[in-house]
Amino acid sequence: MSSSVFNLSKHVHLPINHHNPKPQIPRHSIHIPNSHAPKPPRAQLTVTTQPTVVNQEDVINSEKQVIVGTYGRTPLVLASGKGCKLYDIEGKEYIDLTSGIAVNALGHADPDWIQAITHQASVLAHVSNVYYTVPQVDLAQRLVANSFADRVFFSNSGTEANEAAIKFSRKFQRFSHPDNTDPPTEFISFTNSFHGRTIGSLALTSKEHYRTPFEPVMPGVTFLQYGDINAVQELLSSGKIAAVFVEPIQGEGGIYGATKDFLKSLRAACDKAGALLVFDEVQCGLGRTGYLWAHEAYDVTPDIMTLAKPLAGGLPIGATLVTERVNAAINNGDHGSTFAGGPLVCAAAIAVFDKVSNPSFLSRVTKKGDYLKQILTTKLGGNKHVKEVRGFGLIVGIELDVSASPLVDACRESGLLILTAGKGNVVRLVPPLIISEQELDAAVEIICGCLHVLDENSSN
Repeated sequence: MSSSVFNLSKHVHLPINHHNPKPQIPRHSIHIPNSHAPKPPRAQLTVTTQPTVVNQEDVINSEKQVIVGTYGRTPLVLASGKGCKLYDIEGKEYIDLTSGIAVNALGHADPDWIQAITHQASVLAHVSNVYYTVPQVDLAQRLVANSFADRVFFSNSGTEANEAAIKFSRKFQRFSHPDNTDPPTEFISFTNSFHGRTIGSLALTSKEHYRTPFEPVMPGVTFLQYGDINAVQELLSSGKIAAVFVEPIQGEGGIYGATKDFLKSLRAACDKAGALLVFDEVQCGLGRTGYLWAHEAYDVTPDIMTLAKPLAGGLPIGATLVTERVNAAINNGDHGSTFAGGPLVCAAAIAVFDKVSNPSFLSRVTKKGDYLKQILTTKLGGNKHVKEVRGFGLIVGIELDVSASPLVDACRESGLLILTAGKGNVVRLVPPLIISEQELDAAVEIICGCLHVLDENSSN
């Protein structure tokens, strides 16, 4: 983005035709040696080193002209970050309890992360999966050595990791039933689930407003009540289920955690029926709960686990971890990705993994998570709009009896960034895992100071 109006180090002058609000961008004349009418040459931006003031309103207005309108963005332009603090384009400071939606596990501008990607970028950034690279193998070895899995497939996002899990599950069933012309191909997912926005992962996502505009999505998915093992056992007995997809802790769905009995019963039921058990740990995995993997707290292992958000600390990556039993069904050409597992993103992920997987780091996450829930319960417990404070490690939800949006807006104005979840009535707190207790104190004070807006909202 070196020649973008969003880059503060290089500034762009766009001459405006006041009769036409669209920027008029200078064009270079070119000579085409044939008689055919040439297409208009591509627009080019004039870049200068002269200082130009770019304010928040300019950026927001420019975005509306050039970006597809899929995001209901917060009216905030962020320009830099350090640790657990973010700074907007005008220099205002914010405590970040969003982590880029549970992505920036090491916060912003971690020096080891910067060193890893800077070094790797200067050596080799991308070659595709036609060739081997050392960082990809090194990262896969770490993931295998520290999990139930025997093999790893890399992708670029959480939804892609789940797409791979869908394909691997169906291929496994065909491989396991070579004489069956109609092997199991269907899936079980659960209420409040979120598995992604591509067509397969979207089909596993429970909220209808995500799916309805794009129907028909992938068929063969049944949504059952999260925690209802009897319904799962009954449907598995049909012999049509290839795999059960479940989040040990639902993030987008409202910070709901499964019980140990439910996940253990799922494991047993899948084994009995010959279905695979897939744990989606895209948001709750890799240290977020105080365990390296969320399912470790339940003493249950899956056949497949999907990862993404925090793994590369802000660079795009996904990973689908499988047992050797599942891997045996996969052949060359069954799946692939041009960018996945490139040396640059894997170098970043190694830097993140080596820090987060340290037992002392994980114990600190547990301690800070307990501290956050304690002070939230103490300070918010008497508020009539607060129904429950729940969570695991540093994935914490505050359930309200009204919409959380006014509180999110008020906190932002006061220098704190938080998210919603569930049906919009849950405040989701997913800070960088490096956050200090002092920063948590400051964040909770801001939340407490903004609670009055819930009364104003409910009265209106």
